[in-house]
Amino acid sequence: MKISFVNGCFDVLHPGHIELLKYARSLGDYLIVAIDSDRKVAEMKGPERPIFSQTDRSTILSSIRYVDVVHVFDTKKELEDLLESISPDIMVVGSDWKGKEVVGSQYAKAVRFFDRLGDYSTTKTIQGVTYR
Repeated sequence: MKISFVNGCFDVLHPGHIELLKYARSLGDYLIVAIDSDRKVAEMKGPERPIFSQTDRSTILSSIRYVDVVHVFDTKKELEDLLESISPDIMVVGSDWKGKEVVGSQYAKAVRFFDRLGDYSTTKTIQGVTYR
């Protein structure tokens, strides 16, 4: 069985997220998604985030047909430990990470980059809802 892996906040899902998950799953037989904990999202994105709790985000992601399992991680070390234990065949990362440190990538057999779909962004989506 070929395992694909992707991680991120996945706070407010949009079509770009779905295409990322679809792409990641197409590269393997089993897709593992790791999401940042609520504490970690707030630390990275600010005190107003996440919009959806880690429990809600996990539930939503688990219901998507491309996703087989969801894990929550709270620290860089937890993400690295998870990747080391899984040792995925493919790790899919957004193309905005090209040339940057990809946490845990040394534990994946291959890393593939996914180009952002259109102009979708969780931050822009939230701003659009806030200012309407």
